[in-house]
Parts: sequence; C-alpha cells; structure tokens
Amino acid sequence: MEIKRDLYLQKLINKQGNGLVKIITGIRRCGKSYLLFKLFYDYLHGCGVDDGHIIKAELDSRDYIALRNPDSMLAYVKERVKGDGRYYVFLDEVQYMSEFEDVLNTLLHYDNVDVYVTGSNSKFLSTDVITEFRGRGDEIRLRPLSFSEYMSAYDGTKEDGFKDYSAYGGLPQILTFKTDEEKTDYLTTLFRTIYVRDIVDRYKIRNEDEFEELTGIVASSVGSLVNPVKISNTFKTVKRREISAPTVKKYLDYMQDAFMVTKVRRFDVKGRKFVNSLYKYYFEDPGIRNARLNFTLDDEPLVMENIVYNELCTRGFTVNVGLIEAFTKNPEAKTTRITYEVDFVANRGNRRYYIQSAYSVPSYGKRTQETNSLRNIPDSFKKIIIVGDNVKAGYSGDGFLVMNICDFLLDENSLER
Repeated sequence: MEIKRDLYLQKLINKQGNGLVKIITGIRRCGKSYLLFKLFYDYLHGCGVDDGHIIKAELDSRDYIALRNPDSMLAYVKERVKGDGRYYVFLDEVQYMSEFEDVLNTLLHYDNVDVYVTGSNSKFLSTDVITEFRGRGDEIRLRPLSFSEYMSAYDGTKEDGFKDYSAYGGLPQILTFKTDEEKTDYLTTLFRTIYVRDIVDRYKIRNEDEFEELTGIVASSVGSLVNPVKISNTFKTVKRREISAPTVKKYLDYMQDAFMVTKVRRFDVKGRKFVNSLYKYYFEDPGIRNARLNFTLDDEPLVMENIVYNELCTRGFTVNVGLIEAFTKNPEAKTTRITYEVDFVANRGNRRYYIQSAYSVPSYGKRTQETNSLRNIPDSFKKIIIVGDNVKAGYSGDGFLVMNICDFLLDENSLER
C-alpha cells in the first residue's frame, strides 16, 4: 500500500539545494521516514539521480550503530562525496547521533551536499529545531494523514471512511489494521508508551499521574477554552492533589512542543487584535485524542471541529478563534453586550474565511444559533458553515456557503465554491 503525500513531497522538491538543512518534524508515527526514504527517494531516482549520489543512514537501526558517532558519520559522508554533481544525505532519527547539531552544521559547508533529516522522541522536539538551527534549518512540518490522503488508501465509501477517520485518526499505520480492536490497541499503546513517555522523560516530570490526568482534561475540552487556574482548582477540590496554575500551563506547553496538541489564539474581529488570555487546544490527530478517552465516541461534534481545524492547518492557513461583540435589547429594553464566537478565522495571504463547524443543524433555532456570529461580522470576507448533515453545497439566504464535511475535506478548493 502506497499513500501519496504530494503536498509534503512538493515541499521537499521546492527546497532542494537551498543551502539549509531540511528538517522533517512532526508527531511520532506520522510518516516522516516514509516521506524521505520512500517518496522523495523515488522522486530523485525518477529524475535520474543514482544511488551513488544518495547517502542514507537510518540511525535507529543497529545496521548503522557505528554512525551514531559524529566523527564516524562525517568520515562516512566524506568518503562517498566524490566527483561532480549534487549529493543527497538522508539521516533518519538523527537524534540517535551524539553532537548531531555539529555534524549537520559541518555538512552545510559542503557546497555539493544537500542534507535532509528526520527526528523525533524526547531529544528532538520542536524547540530543538528552533533553537539549534536558527537561520540554518528549514523545517517541513509533517502532519498525520488528511482525510483526502486517508481515503486514497481506504477501501470503502467516504461516509464509512469518515466514521473510521473520526474514531481512529490519520496515523498511516492505522490503514494496515483490519479490526477495531487492533486499531484501538495500537493507538492506546502509542499514546501511553511513546507520546506521554517522551514528554515525561524529556522534562523529567515527577507527577506523571497528574500530567496524564491533564491530557484527559484537554482531550475532553477540545473546542472549549482551557483555563489553567480552574484546572488547578479542580485538582485541589476534586482530585485532592496540588498542582499550580503555572505548572498546568507548563504541562500544556510541553504537549504542544511534542506536537500532541496545538494552541489556538483568540482574535477580536471588530477590534482587529488578539486577545491574550485563554486558549483553545486541538489534538494533532483525533485518534490519539480518542485513545486518551478510551474511545468513548459520543462527542462527534468536538471531533469534527478538531478535524476541520487540522485540515485548515494542512492547507497552510493561519487559524484563530474569532470573537465578535454585538449589542442587543433585553426584554426591559436595556442595551446589553453579547460576545459571539466564530469557530475559526482562517487566513492565507490576502484571503480570509470565517468558518463555523456544526455537526448537525436540524432546526431553525439551531441554524440561527450557528449563524448569529457570522451575521455580526462587519466585513465582506466569505462566511462558511461546515455541517455533518448530508447536504449539497450551496449558499443560504444569508449568503453563507454551507457544505458537508466530506465535501469540504475531499476538495482542496472547497472554500472557493
């Protein structure tokens, strides 16, 4: 089974020979090695690059254990860079090599060497890329499979595919399992023994139970504001445990740094400014989120909202939560202020879209509730409602584009209808 990941492959192609270390990052098991060692390797072969000009080392394999020594690695590359033409160096799981930062920076001095690396686990999270390779590294952020990528290898209808994708997410390995039991076991084990373990080991977290409890709170709060002070108070009053608000915030940052979740800021649409207070958190993969909650799949609206957010990020949008203040008259004819929320304000270049995620809109009252925020936006950028209902894409009487979730996910130009 081959899953095409053309979006990311094209990014690697575009960055060839740019004089920087191409660093492929992302959550564990999202396909970093496959992208580099299979898809990009095949592309280079197809362009006429022979094996002699592709220097590979999979450093998590015992076959390459000697190359974990930095001097041995440099000698290995030097003896293979002979003659003219560009040489490509692929290093998988580069964090297994000691002093890997020095090795990569040294390779940058070779005029005809183009360097590509992947890294993961507790020694190679996102802050390492920012800190160690500022100005010398070019990060390619790889995400789990989008629904479109998932369906390219899924044997079934898009409706069944979306149900499975909502439950088990888009880590590529999921597509190799036949039964629900295999999928749940895989994701549960991955969450506890790798994702949580990486963070606990990296930051030497002593209160591991409290940290894992926090991951459950965040998983249950997708689409809601996360308040560290309230969480701290809940631990004291309900859990009978002491965990300070600054510690909660620190743990949330650890989760984001490990690509487990993404923090989303709020944006005042009318005031055109960010609101620097509380944040929302969305999981990088819905399957990982569901694994933390033991697959109690009774919150489809939250999962769908998370999937919409992930898709917008995959398409290259900068995404925030929108806030809009409006004024109305109460029954006593007094003016009151109401704050509405737009699920997502998606920006890319000079384009902006206001997007509501609504799992089901069966009644007039529900439609009004979902569209009140959009009605109060003062500008003319496109306003979109993505629904779980099986509807044909079209415009409402208010001028809002309404479309089904699968139609949105499967058409990369769906927002332009």
